[in-house]
Amino acid sequence: MTSATRIIQTLGGHGIVRKRAASYGAVVDRVRSGLPYAALEAVATRYGMSQEAVVRVLRLPLRTLGRRKKDGRLSPDESDRLLRLARIGATAEEVLESRDKAVAWLHRPNRALGGRRPLEMLDTDLGAHQVEQILGRIEHGVYS
Repeated sequence: MTSATRIIQTLGGHGIVRKRAASYGAVVDRVRSGLPYAALEAVATRYGMSQEAVVRVLRLPLRTLGRRKKDGRLSPDESDRLLRLARIGATAEEVLESRDKAVAWLHRPNRALGGRRPLEMLDTDLGAHQVEQILGRIEHGVYS
């Protein structure tokens, strides 16, 4: 399981969570109250995602994205989907031992996903679970 510290770093650092102590509870509390828009920008930049890709993964209409940027805060549901993206990205970084390798892997079509890119699967919980299973197999040296 990916550490709370790594997830917080992926979301943009301790300022996002507003607590120095890195814990899953702090992340959950922050998601429930809505992550700041800056967390979305941090994750998108970290994983080389276009605005269109972010909108697709978070299932967020462009107009709503504009409102969230203006307001500076995501809703709890949107925050939860962003957390899923950040968690999978952080896991990919841990397993592949490099952010560059994780970014390339997330953007590359994957045979185990029927030729879909891992990022394309993160718009649903079940799709994210499939991506996590593949990362687990990679981590344990099982051919995927």
